[in-house]
Amino acid sequence: MPSPTPAAEPTVRLSKRMAELGLCSRREADSYIEQGWVTVNGQTAVLGQKVGLRDRIDLNKQAHEQQAARVTILLNKPVGYVSAQAEKGYASAAELITADNHWSGDTSRIAFQEAHRRGLAPAGRLDIDSVGLLVLTQDGRIAKQLIGENSGIEKEYLVRVRGRLSEDGLRLLNHGLSLDGEALRPAKVSWQNQDQLRFVLKQGKKRQIRRMCELVGLRVVGLKRIRMGKVKLGALPPGQWRYLAPNERF
Repeated sequence: MPSPTPAAEPTVRLSKRMAELGLCSRREADSYIEQGWVTVNGQTAVLGQKVGLRDRIDLNKQAHEQQAARVTILLNKPVGYVSAQAEKGYASAAELITADNHWSGDTSRIAFQEAHRRGLAPAGRLDIDSVGLLVLTQDGRIAKQLIGENSGIEKEYLVRVRGRLSEDGLRLLNHGLSLDGEALRPAKVSWQNQDQLRFVLKQGKKRQIRRMCELVGLRVVGLKRIRMGKVKLGALPPGQWRYLAPNERF
């Protein structure tokens, strides 16, 4: 009896595989491939190429140098700014990234350049009425780490609320609520003081904390993000920003 033919190894687009491996974002991958900066098993890659899980993918020196030149910025966003593109008469938080607003306590030793303002994208948004740590990055790897579909990075918030919360309500906030027809991942929610809760989440649905609070009879009157992963807001003043230092990791 003849032996069965082995199943063909599944393949995916090279740019998708590069993003899965954390080499860069899909958009960056296409740019690198186009410029001839990517090899697959030692051969220069082409746009649209398919690869298998065992194929060796490498970036050349120019790609690594371009990645090293990309910056990530930490901003203490004030009320009244939107996280992404300006809208409805409200300014974008990226407009605060100026030489004048660069925090004097920045220890990164990175010198400000106008080029650092280009291509910044928010990695985890804050509502217009929310304040605190907003990450703006040119680096697709960091964006994927913070807000990718499988991100496990914790985000910590201090949330001032009004209303009465039962013990069962606190239990539901920790695990037991659904939004948009989907059960939420377990959270860590505890009282910080008599009118302020501490939330630690690993996901970020639109207006998630405000909507969670509404489901248990609370109204949010103030929300501040103080940490993303290992990076804390710390003493960064409102409206000012600093660079993510080379030795810092989320």
